Amino acid sequence: MSIAYSPVLPAEVRQRLLGGVVVQCAMDEEAEPFLAATEPLGESLDFARARFHPRSHQGRPLLLVRSGIGLVNAASAATSALAAVEPRALISAGSAGGLRADVEVGDLAIGETYTYTDADATAFGYERGQVPGMPERYHAAPALLAAARTLAPEEGRHLVGQMLAGGSFVTAANVKDAREAFPEAVSTDMETTAIAQVAGSAGVDFLSLRGISDLCGPSADQDFHMAVEVVAARAAAASLAVIAATRA
Repeated sequence: MSIAYSPVLPAEVRQRLLGGVVVQCAMDEEAEPFLAATEPLGESLDFARARFHPRSHQGRPLLLVRSGIGLVNAASAATSALAAVEPRALISAGSAGGLRADVEVGDLAIGETYTYTDADATAFGYERGQVPGMPERYHAAPALLAAARTLAPEEGRHLVGQMLAGGSFVTAANVKDAREAFPEAVSTDMETTAIAQVAGSAGVDFLSLRGISDLCGPSADQDFHMAVEVVAARAAAASLAVIAATRA
């Protein structure tokens, strides 16, 4: 019995997508702005727990992937996407929790480095956030990061810095540990670093752009929540602008 490790795309669709860009979101609400801004390139299809949407934007084909929430879902979907279309760039988009004290809802987090919130093998000499045997952190592709830095925010601010991901939601009850371990981290979510690890292992350029939908530990005078749909639309617009600027 043969085992499929990636979705089987029609040959003509796969040919157009080869060597292009994959955009990956966790939730339908995060994928919807991309679907609204792009044209279908073929039928959407489900594989494992993910949904794959062949799309086109300004003449450039892209594969939009809705992975489901969590590190394993994210890594599995990214691996399948890489096997399906062999992209040269992979972008993680959607929403995230604001971690650093000066972050506000509505800001756009642009990842420069990525590590795991709750990986802790420091007892064996590893850095906090580092999986044993793996890099201390993963890095955004310079060209993609440079393009993101040039974007002018229409609303909110663009904050470039470290992004975290882990298997647990960071809330006001447990944010103290994350902030102490990663004082410069802008945001945290449950997918980004896993996708960065898959991309890094495959030698594929990577960048994450996430709108801040909530604050992990807001101050008394801060708004603490914004609709996922609103910040996801900002992340989608920024992602498509980066793709257009780099012709990824």
